[in-house]
Amino acid sequence: MIPFSLSFVPGVALYEQVVYAAKKAVISGQMNPGDPFPSVRDLSKALKINPNTAHKVIQQLVSSRRIQTHPAPGTLSAGRATCTAAERGNLLNKELEQLVVEAKKLGLDLDEVTEAIAQHWRQLDGTHKTTRRK
Repeated sequence: MIPFSLSFVPGVALYEQVVYAAKKAVISGQMNPGDPFPSVRDLSKALKINPNTAHKVIQQLVSSRRIQTHPAPGTLSAGRATCTAAERGNLLNKELEQLVVEAKKLGLDLDEVTEAIAQHWRQLDGTHKTTRRK
């Protein structure tokens, strides 16, 4: 079983998409330190990707210290503790770009987008306080 979700997007290298999804799972805390990470074979089989691509993904995650390999227990997640706030924030770059593009298409200004984000944030936090617009 793959400990992260992934939807393949045409036009983006498969390897990059898998690395991004795995990093996001580790940095966001979806995977905890010591959680098992799939082997090259398991990753290849589950995602239906070439074993060489799966190997490249794992090597990238090891070199960026997102996962650690150990002979006895297999490959383990390195965990969230090694991630900076900037790294966690960088995970949103793609989504932020999409949000900005869509907002501009709709003719929204920065204040309107900021207020919409704040409103959604409060809803998720369970604080349904709304602020009035001027």
